Amino acid sequence: MATYDFERYLNVRSANTPSFGPDGERLSFLMDTTGVPQVWRLDGPREWPQQLTFEEEAVGFADWSPERDELIFGMDEGGNERTQLFRLDGDGETVTPLTDEPDAIHYWGGWNSDGSQFAFASNRRDESVFDVYVQGRDDDEAELVYESDSWFTVTGWSPDDDALALVEMHSSFDYDVYVLDLESGELNHLTPHEGDVRYGQVNWGPDGGALYLTTDEGADTEYLARLDVASGDLDPVVEAGDWNVESLTVDEDTGRFIFGRNVEGYTELTVAEFTGETDFRELSTPDGLPRGIVGGMTFDDDADRFAVTVTGSTENSNVYVVDAESGDFERWTDAATAGLPKESFVEPELVRYESFDGREIPAFFSVPEDAEAGETPVVVDIHGGPESQRRPMFYSVKQYFLNRGYAFLEPNVRGSMGYGKAYTHLDDVEKRMDSVADIEAGVEWLRDQQVVDPDRIVAMGGSYGGFMVLAALTEYPDLWAAGVDIVGIANFVTFLENTGDWRREHREAEYGSLESDREFLESISPINNIENIEAPLLVLHGANDPRVPVGEAEQIADVAAEQGVPVEKLVFEDEGHGFSKLENRIEAYTTVADFLDTHV
Repeated sequence: MATYDFERYLNVRSANTPSFGPDGERLSFLMDTTGVPQVWRLDGPREWPQQLTFEEEAVGFADWSPERDELIFGMDEGGNERTQLFRLDGDGETVTPLTDEPDAIHYWGGWNSDGSQFAFASNRRDESVFDVYVQGRDDDEAELVYESDSWFTVTGWSPDDDALALVEMHSSFDYDVYVLDLESGELNHLTPHEGDVRYGQVNWGPDGGALYLTTDEGADTEYLARLDVASGDLDPVVEAGDWNVESLTVDEDTGRFIFGRNVEGYTELTVAEFTGETDFRELSTPDGLPRGIVGGMTFDDDADRFAVTVTGSTENSNVYVVDAESGDFERWTDAATAGLPKESFVEPELVRYESFDGREIPAFFSVPEDAEAGETPVVVDIHGGPESQRRPMFYSVKQYFLNRGYAFLEPNVRGSMGYGKAYTHLDDVEKRMDSVADIEAGVEWLRDQQVVDPDRIVAMGGSYGGFMVLAALTEYPDLWAAGVDIVGIANFVTFLENTGDWRREHREAEYGSLESDREFLESISPINNIENIEAPLLVLHGANDPRVPVGEAEQIADVAAEQGVPVEKLVFEDEGHGFSKLENRIEAYTTVADFLDTHV
């Protein structure tokens, strides 16, 4: 089988985040052809796209005005996540800054019905909380409409533009929903509850009398429900089942809606139309879309069609437009694969292995086409979060290593999303190291696979996955040939002390608090167990990382080196929590490849 250099894989493009223009014909999307995601526009399927933004930094989102030929996009600087908002005309000729608060984050909250105003949440008043603002399309200043003492986001305007739906985040597992009356300033709390309950994907219903959302209230998995604005009554629309309803988009004019179930990591999409408050008729299930993850659903003006982003293990991200009634679809974008033949990409096998307590751990296992028995090195690639999920999406780094003869194991250890509420809590605070034990069990499972070389197994992961790498190397040092820590946590105490003020409370809900759990957090921090490490270590980080400060990389690299461990460290001065710029991705992952070639 032919092999290809790393730069080819890192030049595989991604088209995503679609938004229909006000006439329903033109479509904007983000694509990284220039090396970072920029706004592009199409007027028809597979036509030549027009690039609308030409920025050096990555664009995070773009949303068309409902009435005018213009859109608003968001962009930070150097990965610092302090997103600013900009207005862009539909031909890309004029960019108008809308926010001038470079030290603050701005979370987009949407246009009102005629595009004369927009809403957002921001921590510009106090870094640790997010207030709610409304700004006129032609105004230089925003109006503070709700002063918060917590983390609020705006999920949309009511159909009559008199109110905003808000979500308050207490932790990754606990949310609340409110409606803010813009005239009176009254905040109506719709979801008082005890314990941890998720409320997400909040959409206004057709008459403004209800919100439709996903929730796990009273259930282990998330389901689709109607939340009455006047009474706060919550009624199921799609009952809870074995798998989460993970996505929802409602068209408030027609009552048509789309929802997606996360089934073993794969999206199953349903298109429907309300016939009553909780009754509906199913319109279509677009089964022919590439198998993988479907997201970013957005209707056109009449809700006759909707656009989605689709990606799969062997499918790079592209935008498709789907007919709501029939489910027929057409691919609109043509994100390039850098000339790599699709048949060279490898599909994973969904497997389960038994952990220390008999629990079955789901994982994706990918094996190179020409793998030979007993001679195949393996990368155990551990997701972040921790409440995230490894899913079947296109990952160019994985496909490169598969092409070079490495197998990949991608476990969804306890604490991962997608398998019910109880599963996500199995690694909370004092149970943290049980999830690391799931990694050890995965390696033992690998050793029983005929194709695997048990002496060449690598731990790799980013963010919380970086902590998992370091913990696996220090807790089970004999298992590993090498470790790759990308923007990872080395010391939970210094991480919580130095992470962004707005994030600390939510991270403490997951990991434990500095006030109550400091001793435990110190005991499980890899930095304090570094004397156990034996495997060579590569550490990569962004200097502007607001989530996991770069000091985490510096201290683990320094202390490991003092222990005599072979260590390499690479820090990018213009990156944050991950690597967005093409030249940096090339340098970062080429360094990973060289490191593994040397040590594995």
